[in-house]
Amino acid sequence: MNIAFAYGRIDSPVGPVWIATTEVGICAAGLGTGQPDRFFAWLSRHIAPELPREDLAPLIPALTQLREYFSGVRHEFDLPLDVRGTDFQKAVWGELVRIPYGATTSYGGSARRIGRPRGARAVGAAIGANPLPILIPCHRVVGADGSLTGYGGGLEVKASLLRLEGALPGDTGRDNAPPEWRRPQGDSKQGEEEK
Repeated sequence: MNIAFAYGRIDSPVGPVWIATTEVGICAAGLGTGQPDRFFAWLSRHIAPELPREDLAPLIPALTQLREYFSGVRHEFDLPLDVRGTDFQKAVWGELVRIPYGATTSYGGSARRIGRPRGARAVGAAIGANPLPILIPCHRVVGADGSLTGYGGGLEVKASLLRLEGALPGDTGRDNAPPEWRRPQGDSKQGEEEK
């Protein structure tokens, strides 16, 4: 398979961010723990076995928008994406994109919004497979009690991203989020499924 794709990296407040694009759109991002090895391994498994070329030119819009995000200017991304995953994963990731900047939700809340109210663990697995962190904001999903749980880039990176957005408990971002995106307080129906 001969697919034209390129990658590049930028420095950010959470460390280097690796990003790749195909002719369709941005296909992968990597940050935090295990990079760039995990990033290149994912590309090899899901895009093409050959190493992509390092070329910033096709990545300029993405790199610009990431810089704007890290400077606090950009709250949403407007980029073509080449999303690779199962139908279920894509449904979960589609829901994550709807979580507003500065807001968080739980795994169970995400499961309910995709019509799988008892599927918090499956949602968690799909979130863990997200190839486009930040662009598909999986960092905005927290435990039922508001705790920071699971993040491929490491919990320190997740906390930094939420802090940037003002979405950590006690930050003003959560209070400004629409009610449907605020983490439920003391929802006893969530139980074990919440993760």
